[in-house]
Amino acid sequence: MTTQTKKYLAWTIRIIIAVLFVLSAVAKLSKGHLLDSPYFAISTFEMKQLIPMGFSEGFAPYFSRILIGIELALGFLILQNNFLKKFLIPVTIALLAVFVGHLTYVTFLSGGNSGNCGCFGELLPMTPIEAIIKNVVAIILLVVLLYLLPKNNERNGNFWVLTTGLFAFILVVFMLAPIQPAAEVAVETPETQQTEFEKQIIPSSDTLTNQAPEIKKDTVKEEAPKVVAEPAKHKSGNAQYFADIDKGKKALCYFVPGCDHCREAAKELTEMKKKDKNFPDIRIIFMNEESDLIPDFFKAAGAEYPYKIIEIIPFWKALGQQRDTPGVKYLWNGNEYVYYDGIGANKFNAEAFHALTKKPFAEFKK
Repeated sequence: MTTQTKKYLAWTIRIIIAVLFVLSAVAKLSKGHLLDSPYFAISTFEMKQLIPMGFSEGFAPYFSRILIGIELALGFLILQNNFLKKFLIPVTIALLAVFVGHLTYVTFLSGGNSGNCGCFGELLPMTPIEAIIKNVVAIILLVVLLYLLPKNNERNGNFWVLTTGLFAFILVVFMLAPIQPAAEVAVETPETQQTEFEKQIIPSSDTLTNQAPEIKKDTVKEEAPKVVAEPAKHKSGNAQYFADIDKGKKALCYFVPGCDHCREAAKELTEMKKKDKNFPDIRIIFMNEESDLIPDFFKAAGAEYPYKIIEIIPFWKALGQQRDTPGVKYLWNGNEYVYYDGIGANKFNAEAFHALTKKPFAEFKK
């Protein structure tokens, strides 16, 4: 192989590795498009990837930003020559080897090859096996690059280029997605207040009382009051959001204002509530992501419901780290009977949900 051929091949490999690392970093900062909602994307990465691995909620935000900063730095520094062969390539190979070991362990524990490994965030979902193959190929390319680079490549290398570049890219990530406190946002509609939609289809108890015809006791034989079978009261853990959530039948929803699937689920719930006056009361927990779209959300849903907005990380915790939006629960006196989430096999099924809400308590399996 001629020197010129080695040079071209070496640069081809360096560009491939650079694109791989930069894309991996940018994807972790992107929701649906490149660099779209960095804080949302990085928080999702923390809750779905890092915290299940054992990282604490306090340390995960720092580790995630440092890791992404390192990936960005490696992507660009692989294109320069300072300590490339002696330090940068060996460190990159070691980092990829750690990733391969972790993914292999996760795949072994899960007993399969399902889910998103998080290598490219939510932008480009990738299974653990696919990620292992990708990293192994990258390691092979880097080993070949070590062979192709000339021995005197770093005679006058400057290590400060590496350290300056590394800290600069880490700082950029912290600036793009600043760490925010996990406090809830106190924006909600009172859970005890009926919306205009609910007032139209569900008469209040006072209205029903005023409209009820007077019954003379001497002409109608009094009947013993009927006992309505219902589950014992249970604390669902959601009273911090809605004081009445554990009273009677409720549809508790976890939605993102800009999510089309969430809007569709809300629309289906509205259609069922229009047709069935005994349909469970609807309560919504919104993620504090594009919260300015909530009016548009309710317009698409066809009605407004009591809601609460909470920050991104508390939202993922409330929803469930391994679950996805839209989330819809059926609660009866605080007891959970079904929980739909995401857009996969467990996605919201309006027909099955409605049938379950009409099912008497005696038919539920204990």
